[in-house]
Amino acid sequence: MDGRDKVRCAIEVQSGMVERNAGLPAERRIEFRIGVHLGDVVEESDGDLMGDAVNIAARLEGIARPGAICLSEQAYWQVRSRLDVTVGDLGPTPLKNIAAPVRVYSLEVGAASPAKTATSAPAEAPTKPPAPPDKPSIAVLAFQNMSGDPEQEYFGDGIAEDIITDLSKIGGLLVIARNSSFSYKGKSFDIRTVARELGVRAVLEGSVRRAGARLRINAQLIDAETGGHLWAERFDREISDIFAVQDEVTQKIVEALKVKLTPSETAALGVGGTTNVKAHDLFLRARELLFSTARSREMFERSIGLCEQAIAEDPDYGEPYAGIAMAHWLNWQNHWTDDWDSSLSESKRLSELATVKSPNIAFVRYVAAVGAIWTRELDRSAAECRAALRLNPNYAPALGTLGLGLTYLGQPLEAIPYIEQAMRLDPMFRQQFVHFLGSAYLAAGQFADAAAAFRERIRLKPDTDLSRALLAVALGHLGEGEEARRIWGELMRINPKYSFADHVGRLPFRREADRDRLREGLRKAAIRG
Repeated sequence: MDGRDKVRCAIEVQSGMVERNAGLPAERRIEFRIGVHLGDVVEESDGDLMGDAVNIAARLEGIARPGAICLSEQAYWQVRSRLDVTVGDLGPTPLKNIAAPVRVYSLEVGAASPAKTATSAPAEAPTKPPAPPDKPSIAVLAFQNMSGDPEQEYFGDGIAEDIITDLSKIGGLLVIARNSSFSYKGKSFDIRTVARELGVRAVLEGSVRRAGARLRINAQLIDAETGGHLWAERFDREISDIFAVQDEVTQKIVEALKVKLTPSETAALGVGGTTNVKAHDLFLRARELLFSTARSREMFERSIGLCEQAIAEDPDYGEPYAGIAMAHWLNWQNHWTDDWDSSLSESKRLSELATVKSPNIAFVRYVAAVGAIWTRELDRSAAECRAALRLNPNYAPALGTLGLGLTYLGQPLEAIPYIEQAMRLDPMFRQQFVHFLGSAYLAAGQFADAAAAFRERIRLKPDTDLSRALLAVALGHLGEGEEARRIWGELMRINPKYSFADHVGRLPFRREADRDRLREGLRKAAIRG
């Protein structure tokens, strides 16, 4: 049985389970997780199969969602042109007892989870792609790793992300966020389709080959309308020249797009947190883990270890301190360690230290802003977001966080334009920002708009419990109690342990009246949460 047969068999099994589970209550559903990897196996005398290939497949099964299939990169490339199911690229993923991260792809087959069997709203047409703005606009795709070494995947991603960061400092240029531009990684695509979906006029793509101390980067800037090259160049340099190469690529793009820089923008280009190549490389590895979808205790510990090594190389490099701070607030949210409740104060300490060391790095100010929301320092969070946006006006995470923080501050109508701009810059990640938008409308008392936003979030992320809870609140205020109770029933099938009282207690609203509005919506819908 070759790779195509293995994946076809897995899809047929999962499809059969979807049909079997249709209409059954949660307690009677049976859901499998499947992992597929290709490689050599050793058959023991008792018939057991051993070897790295078996171990990897077992680990892939362990990280798969119920009802889904996780493929290694080797398996995916054998079948990618023949798949007619939704494929998610999870990126290089650490697997327990496997030495190097494995690039993982997730296949969702039909209604692959209880959430997808819910019918929260009629099917809607896909979101219309944004129109290109009047000013120059660009998406920088993940650079292809040509080194033949999967462990070097982070390096090409890091170069592309650093270029995004530099370009994002330019107010006269619209730059698509990393989440959205990297969503095409590992997929076959047409540049003009990418540009249309992201709403830009130019796309940068490239490749990186790293061999010892030598580095080769190929980059080409493509006109989205014609498909022609605006600029292309190859750089053969020493690895120690990495910062100079990134600066040169950025300058070439600015020239090709005919963007006029202000004096402050000219001065800001190329300004980073360190000139130490080794420290920067270690932080790139950590950042790749922090922004991956493989959220786990292992990710938490590995990212901290890499950041600590970067700090040892350059104690004045602020970004690794911010990286550890980010890891800690993720631990506080996900409870990976026994002492998770101390992680929030540790995150605050480290983000303050990072801000002292690298105050002119948008990522550093963003991490401080997110932590400040959950320590209920909402004014500080807003100030950190605004500082990040002065440094980087295209920084979608800071825009979204500012919108969320203003909502909790009691200024929801002021929050909405920031959230909408975040969605424009990160259209492939709009599901999170749509939830923020719904929260702002809800806090503003615009319940019909809130309900529409939460329905859109559910369409984009079918397994969400949080958006369903707030949709039920909005529907209660609209007098649609029966529909609110139906939505609440979906929520409880997805997360039977959900507690609205605990949830509302955690939200850092400054005004108790905003919290009371949420409780009142459920009361009107005759729901006890």
